[in-house]
Amino acid sequence: MSDAAIPGLARVDHIGLTVPDLDQAHDFFTEVLGAQFMYELGPFEHDDDWMSQHLNVADDTVMRRLRFYRLGGQAIFEVFEYEAREQAAEPPLNSDVGGHHVALYVEDLDAAVERLHELGLRVLGEPTASSGPSQGQRWVYFLAPWGLQLELVSYPGGKAFDREQERR
Repeated sequence: MSDAAIPGLARVDHIGLTVPDLDQAHDFFTEVLGAQFMYELGPFEHDDDWMSQHLNVADDTVMRRLRFYRLGGQAIFEVFEYEAREQAAEPPLNSDVGGHHVALYVEDLDAAVERLHELGLRVLGEPTASSGPSQGQRWVYFLAPWGLQLELVSYPGGKAFDREQERR
């Protein structure tokens, strides 16, 4: 570990996402992704500068509801529904500063993509086979109903990078 690294940093704990409609997101997380709903909190609002000091949002922002989901026995999603004066309604593109996507591993990429199509979700192109260090991996992006970018990725035989590491 580098001397500049955060002492004791061990792993990712959770991923926080803001959605426009928590009920719609609940259906997506539980019915499409198969995540387990854990619990709900909220609403939260403050009459002081707590929101800007702790969450980097405007002080008059209200966090209406917050739900937690567990996916695959490990990943935790913290999903927020906010009400804010100048809230952006569209999620950022991958090319925007702050752009992002959530990558999910699947055993059978073709079966997963077929299911996304059956559910009427927007799949971005056809699965792509990676090359170089990621050879052995296939992936495809898709969008949640509100525009969150997700990626399905599969490499059941491992990636070239992993095989190289094993040989060393």
